[in-house]
Amino acid sequence: MSEHVSISGSAARRLSVFKTYKLYVGGKFPRSESGRVYEVTDSKGTWLANAPLSSRKDARDAVVAARKAFGGWSGATAYNRGQVLYRVAEMLEGRRDQFVREVADAEGLSKSKAAVAVDAAIDRWVWYAGWTDKIGQVVGGANPVAGPFFNLSTPEPTGVVTVLAPQESSFLGLVSVIAPVIATGNTAVVVASEKSPLPALSLGEVLATSDLPGGVVNVLSGKTAEIAAPLAAHQDVNGIDLTGADEALAKELEIAAADNLKRVLRPERTNWSADPGTRRLTAFLETKTVWHPTGSLGASGSAY
Repeated sequence: MSEHVSISGSAARRLSVFKTYKLYVGGKFPRSESGRVYEVTDSKGTWLANAPLSSRKDARDAVVAARKAFGGWSGATAYNRGQVLYRVAEMLEGRRDQFVREVADAEGLSKSKAAVAVDAAIDRWVWYAGWTDKIGQVVGGANPVAGPFFNLSTPEPTGVVTVLAPQESSFLGLVSVIAPVIATGNTAVVVASEKSPLPALSLGEVLATSDLPGGVVNVLSGKTAEIAAPLAAHQDVNGIDLTGADEALAKELEIAAADNLKRVLRPERTNWSADPGTRRLTAFLETKTVWHPTGSLGASGSAY
């Protein structure tokens, strides 16, 4: 006699499969080199997951990955970078429900308010995707000079940028600080919100399937001060966004960053739902100016 198993009974006995959160470094998903984790809880103190507790070695590995990716990413056309950023928005749209749930848990929001934040974050990727091939026209141009020369200024990416993500806005704020950095050709080492890192770690999974080359964005979780200190002092980091640091930590990191003249963006009070403008797009751009003879050598009209 054959044995019949009730599907409903089987479902009732089924154990939940909990999500394992990992770092995102160099296009891969390693656990912390230290093997450490820390508990992440929601606004009511309920356990959500164990997140990797990154070490200084993880931070150094992330910088190596970001530097390796910089040449290819900065050398890609601005139009291609825009296509990749738009693809990130597409992939997020497909996983919208997951991020609504994670943002609601992380920030203690209702599902409806979390949905508004997630939609705004997706729209922000589209916003910056549209700017990739336009920002050069806004901040670059031909300069009038007294002489037979063309004088042209063009923006270029700074290099490897450390980004301390906002502590409270775990997703919209996170996207708002990452997208402009990579839109302009930089690569990023992101330190996620210490209290609410899960949306950032899930974003790594989206980036891995969005045509973004490995190493362009690297996501670390853990204690912000512990991870940020070696990154601020790292000689191969060219810029640092201190948004997620408190005043005391920001001052300490700014002093460390001065050792190799890093470009520093100080923390400020920000309404993440407001129009972002172009300030963050230009924060980690350098201006290259080129002089070139016009071909005219004198008032007589002689030329070569």
